[in-house]
Order: sequence, then structure tokens, then C-alpha cells
Amino acid sequence: MKIAYISTYPPRECGIATFNQNLMRAINANFPDRGSLSNGGFVVAINDSENMQEYEYPNEVKYIIRQNHQKDYIRAANYINTSDADAVILEHEFGIYGGESGIYILPLLNRLEKPLISILHTILKDPSYVQRIIIREIAEQSSKIIVMSQRAVEFLTKIYDVPVNKIQIIEHGVPDVEASLENPIKNLTQFKNHRVLLTFGLISRNKGLETVIRALPKIAENHPDVMYVVLGNTHPGVIKNSGEEYRDHLKTLAVQLNVSKHLSFINKFVSEEELVNYLSAAGIYVTPYLNEAQITSGTLSYAVGAGAAVVSTPYWHATELLANSRGRLFDFKNADALAGIINELLDQPRLLNELKNNAYEYGLHLRWPMIGAEYIKVAQEAAAAHDFSDKILKNSIVDPEIMPKFNLTHMVSPI
Repeated sequence: MKIAYISTYPPRECGIATFNQNLMRAINANFPDRGSLSNGGFVVAINDSENMQEYEYPNEVKYIIRQNHQKDYIRAANYINTSDADAVILEHEFGIYGGESGIYILPLLNRLEKPLISILHTILKDPSYVQRIIIREIAEQSSKIIVMSQRAVEFLTKIYDVPVNKIQIIEHGVPDVEASLENPIKNLTQFKNHRVLLTFGLISRNKGLETVIRALPKIAENHPDVMYVVLGNTHPGVIKNSGEEYRDHLKTLAVQLNVSKHLSFINKFVSEEELVNYLSAAGIYVTPYLNEAQITSGTLSYAVGAGAAVVSTPYWHATELLANSRGRLFDFKNADALAGIINELLDQPRLLNELKNNAYEYGLHLRWPMIGAEYIKVAQEAAAAHDFSDKILKNSIVDPEIMPKFNLTHMVSPI
């Protein structure tokens, strides 16, 4: 089983790029004799630059699409079709492909002669006409649509009219590592002798970090050793358009509220092993997103997987993942409610440890090798169905008893 992946890819700093690399590794982990990632397939990487040399991609990247060059998509389809790939996995998010809402991806998919599995990272509740058409077309061309939450299934069936039998839930994977027994993060200045609240990920205004800063005065009043640590670089798109304006705004807000000594930024990209150590060293992990329209959050999944005590706003993914006492929720932009929950948890270690234990136990079944095994099964089924349909098409005489059992409209990828 060799797979072609269409996605952004590291070293480009992008959540979907990281997800795709982790998925490749997870699938490879189920084939111990494979060795390097490139033995299990290849990546068609989406560049956000005109310069093909912008990123020093690893060996598994065999083809590059410049986001806004339509001909690159057509050439990529030809490259995949003539390769030895048995199946194709598409990572989809509207913003990473060219044209209106990423419509340039459709000609590539229409030309594929390999079975397609599409992973939808964003499913909008109120899509534009073009966005709705794009998702419906991706579903039409795909053997299977993968989503990461039940809410996503509801949206696809009710808003986009995607048949439910085409959709499968496979939750977001998490690192298959444990925190170090001698956790070096606990010795960092920001962590040592502090009760740490942590948020990590690429920084942008929609993350709602100001809500946590506004909650700090009431938290610090009860717990003067509290420290809010924001781990991560500013999003490259934000840097390009407005520099560090948002980070500077947050620092100014902390000064105005007289809590600047309780706020620390660690402006770096960390490995998964480091991230698990950060999450384990923190007292509470906070995701203060500003609205409900977040169907999937990789950072939230990682926090649960690491067994962190999570406090979050009730965006779509959080309401599902943090159910059954795996976390606590507070309303959007409600700094007072956030302060109340954090003070309660810091005052009552039993409640805090209960959240951590529940999250850790649930996270065990989210570890990447197990998630990779689920994707392997989907890809094998798609390849088998595709091979069967090819045999039917190549036969000049088709057994009429076979035809009613198979819907060729959905089984055969158009050429």
C-alpha cells in the first residue's frame, strides 16, 4: 500500500502540514519494515510561495504545487496518475489551495485515476455557494470522506447533502509519547515556582488570548504564583500582513491590567516530545477561542492526549472532546467565568487531577499509530473497490447479477 498525499508540508509552518506529516508517520508505524517515509508513498506539497525553493522539503516530497498556478494542479494529477501510488489522501482546508475558496483543487481531483480519500479540516455551517459546491464535488470524487467529530457529520449530511455512508469519523491523532520522568520544562523560569496556565499554537487574533489576560487579575489575587505561558510563533500569514501587532497588543493589555509579571511568551516552534513536556508541566491548558466555528482543533486534541486539565470555550470540537468530565467549559469572551473555573481548580487539586486522569485515559485511543491503522483500513478498502470497478469496466461482458450490487457512480474515479 503506497499513498500519495496532497497537502501543505513541513518545514512550512501550518497545522495541516504537521497533521499530514504525523499521519504519514502513523501509517508507516504500522509497517515496521518500511524504513523511511518515502518508502510508503510521497507528498505533493502545496506552496504559498512562487519560489519552488522556498522550503527545504524532506525526501518524501516529490512534487510541488504553487498555490495560485492552475497548471501546477493539472501537472500534479498527471504525476500522481503515472506513479505507483495505490491511493490518494487529500488534506482539505479552503485557504491552502488557489482560486476562490480553493477551487483550483477541483481540476486535479477530476483528473485523478486513483482512489481518493479526503480529510476535511474545515466544514462551515454557513458556506458560500462556491464553498458548498467545492465540498460536494470533493465528496463526489472521494471514495471516503474523513472528519473528526460528530458535528462534522451532521453538517455534511444536512448542509452539503453528502451521503452518510461516504463519511467516516476518525478522531485527530495525538503524539505516542509520555512526558519525561525528569521533565526539563519544570526548571524553566516561567514554570519554576509557578502555577502555569498554558496555551500553545500559532498566534492570531481569533485565538482569544486576551480573554485569559483579562481573567488574570482575579486569578492572581487568589494565586499570586500564577503564570500564563503562551507557547508558539505568530502565524506566518499574520506576520506577513501585520507583523507582531497582536502580540504587542496582548503585552500592552497585560500592562494596563497590572498583570504583565504573570504573562510570558515563548516564541518558538517545539517538537512533539517538547510539547508533551510543556503540557505535562502546566497546571491547566486553556483554549479561549472567540466563537463556536471550530470543527477540529489539533491543539485541543494534543492537550487531551497529554492528559492535561483543559479549560475551554464551547466551540464545536471542544463540546465533544471535553464531554464526560474530560475538561471544563466557559462562555466566549467571559473572563470572569474563566477566572472562577481556574480558581476553583487551583483551590481543589482533587478536581484538577480528575480532569487530567479522564483526559489521559481517553487520549490513549487517539495515539497516532492507532489512528494510522484506521486510515490504512480505509485506504485498503478504497483501493480494493477501485480495482474491482476497473475490472468491471475492462470486461466487454458484465454479469447482470453483479451490476445491481455496486453503485459505479460513486466507486469509479472519473478520468
